[in-house]
Amino acid sequence: MALEDYRNDMMRCVRCSVCKFIPLSSLIKSWRFANGCPASAKYHFHSYSGGGKMIAALSLIDGRVDYSDALMDVVYKCSMCGACDLTCRLGTDMEPLQVLRELRSRVFREYKQLDEHTHIMNSIQNYDNVWMLPRSRRKNWSKGLEAKDLSTGKEKAEVLYFAGCTYSLDPNLQKVAQNTVKLMKQAGLDVGILGTKEKCCASPAFQIGNEALFEEYALSNIESFNALGVKKVVSSCAGCYGLFKTHYSLLGKEMNFEVVHAVECLDKLVREGRLEPTKKRPMRVTYHDPCHLGRLSETKIPSEGKEERVLGCLPVKDIPKAIGLNGIFDPPRNVIKSIPGIELLEMERAREYSWCCGSGGGVKSAFPDFALWSAEERLEEAKATGAEALVTCCPWCEKNLKDAVDSRGETFPVYDATDLLIQSL
Repeated sequence: MALEDYRNDMMRCVRCSVCKFIPLSSLIKSWRFANGCPASAKYHFHSYSGGGKMIAALSLIDGRVDYSDALMDVVYKCSMCGACDLTCRLGTDMEPLQVLRELRSRVFREYKQLDEHTHIMNSIQNYDNVWMLPRSRRKNWSKGLEAKDLSTGKEKAEVLYFAGCTYSLDPNLQKVAQNTVKLMKQAGLDVGILGTKEKCCASPAFQIGNEALFEEYALSNIESFNALGVKKVVSSCAGCYGLFKTHYSLLGKEMNFEVVHAVECLDKLVREGRLEPTKKRPMRVTYHDPCHLGRLSETKIPSEGKEERVLGCLPVKDIPKAIGLNGIFDPPRNVIKSIPGIELLEMERAREYSWCCGSGGGVKSAFPDFALWSAEERLEEAKATGAEALVTCCPWCEKNLKDAVDSRGETFPVYDATDLLIQSL
């Protein structure tokens, strides 16, 4: 696909600013938490919104602007959370998120990449992870779990647990992967891991615009998973899960396995009675929907700008208008509510209208102040519910939200849903 394919979308943007806010139809409760786009809320210029980037893309392909640091600032101060895409497409068939992806790919391919993103790309290529750590450390998190090692081909399993770079290599988050495998094994699932042979899902490459690196790793991973003969690939990382489910499937290579997020798996095991939370955890909590587990977890085939004319005049695309409404929203809430003593309080911006934590799209590495600001906004919203703690199901969200708590010198626990579940068994 090419950026020019979406020229009509760019031309039809009327600068209505719907992309900046939570839709009125969602029954927003206050002006304080009515913003939907972190970039436009932070920088207060239309160019940073979804519609603004559509106009920037149009100016680029029409030759009214050229590549510049100012354009790079607009293009990359965006967490690619998809909030603009959801709100715009409630009433139109335009694809602002796809335009942003094509714009990033064009900038990456024809101009340059940010220095902070260069380090990430080099790390993936040289170490198969985003943290510039040796491949040999990839298996350290699984010590003592006695999980099957599927990397040698000598063992087989029905389920592959894919930990991902962050859960594998961040010592502060490894417990999520450890707890997930423990819970699956306790419930009787036949589960294995790839150990040192596990590679990055290449989500950072995809989000930043490095299409070649993304496709290389995606095709390699699909081939690897198929060769294992597993029935399911389970990941706790919302980024890995979202990419496996929504974009690996668009590469044209057969995937002989089902992609499942860990919280979906755990929800099913609890409902089947194979995991029974009994210990009380008297606590008021609120849940943060990760973008890639929520509104971005639906597979959507891009239109490539192709239109048909109704009655010879009205241009329409053969794509659904509203997307993001059928993401993974109930399973994490079901797991939380299954724990005795837990009271779940919802934030004003929840489910498909969740406020992004600010960590995605390469923002955490390139613009840490912006990422922290977004997380602090979410923290304020969480505290406004009267909750005592925040729960999520994504390592990037958990890490960034904890950074926001620490930066303010506060005490407000941030948990993964598995933390609470395993404590209740």
